Amino acid sequence: MTLFDRVADHPLTVESVSRDRFESDTSSGFLRKTTVFSLSGDGEVGRGEDVTYDSEDHDALADAPDDVFDLQGTYDSFAAFSAALDDVSLFPTKERERETAAHYRRWALESAGLDLTLRQHGTDLASAVGRERDPVRFVVSTRLGDPPSAARIEMLLDRDPDCEFKLDPTSAWDDDLVAMLAERECVQILDLKGQYEGTEVDQAPDPALYERIISGFPDAVVEDPALTDETRPLFDGEESRVSWDAPITGVESVEALPFEPSWLNIKPSRFGTVESLFETIEYAEARGMSLYGGGQFELDVGRDHIQLLASVFYPDGPNDVAPGEYNLPEPPEGLSRSPLSPSAEATGLAF
Repeated sequence: MTLFDRVADHPLTVESVSRDRFESDTSSGFLRKTTVFSLSGDGEVGRGEDVTYDSEDHDALADAPDDVFDLQGTYDSFAAFSAALDDVSLFPTKERERETAAHYRRWALESAGLDLTLRQHGTDLASAVGRERDPVRFVVSTRLGDPPSAARIEMLLDRDPDCEFKLDPTSAWDDDLVAMLAERECVQILDLKGQYEGTEVDQAPDPALYERIISGFPDAVVEDPALTDETRPLFDGEESRVSWDAPITGVESVEALPFEPSWLNIKPSRFGTVESLFETIEYAEARGMSLYGGGQFELDVGRDHIQLLASVFYPDGPNDVAPGEYNLPEPPEGLSRSPLSPSAEATGLAF
């Protein structure tokens, strides 16, 4: 029985659909907006968060009528609910700004439906798929500014000397900065952002930067390089350190990579459907790939969901699922430390 089979047959009833919008400043210098969908039925509520990055998509949805998503009804299985979403207009008031937004919004509705059906059946995800909720190791994802500075890293290490990091190198990183960070032995993942196009965080393939990172952090995972005639030779013999994030949307995307990966960053919203997410996890596990969870500046229940998925499927990975307070421009005192412990009582998709 597959992971998806273990949840596919759960029926659910949706009596109403509502939405709430959230926004917050972030440590990366942009105003984050998200939308949370709530599906109610049989005295329970299932929730999912749309992490579409463009504010215009959230603003347009906020102005839409309350009944714009007609999902009310009784579904004889969660699989039937998922299939019904195929016919739903996810962007009913305007065209989406980016193609990726379709998966993000679909995931919000799918995860809300899965959360609801599990709650209606008095169970939780780990129990449904026959696994445990384990404490979650997490790393803190942050950028170092322009010009780059290690000040934020030093501040967080002063609070927690065991804090680990996922960083986004840029061409402005020099040898001194790399050496200083490497000396602290706190950097677990370096995201080269080479697979993004048309975003504010694009990093063009830079052979000098890539060489500096590969040699300067010999034990770190290197995520999303852009492999060109100039950069590909730098990874000869280093393939086992390479991880992929932005391209990963399902099994076919993994099979299309330039070489079989040793690492994958699992961001659930990139997959769109629960079935695609679960298929990819099983595919990776069968081939001995190491997995870790990725965050997308979730502001509400979506953060809880990615922490739960990490807890159930890859708790010991360098999970980019730190509590949301770490993403604030000025993190408060008393931040939670890694590993995060699951709540005492499990229900739905709650961590």
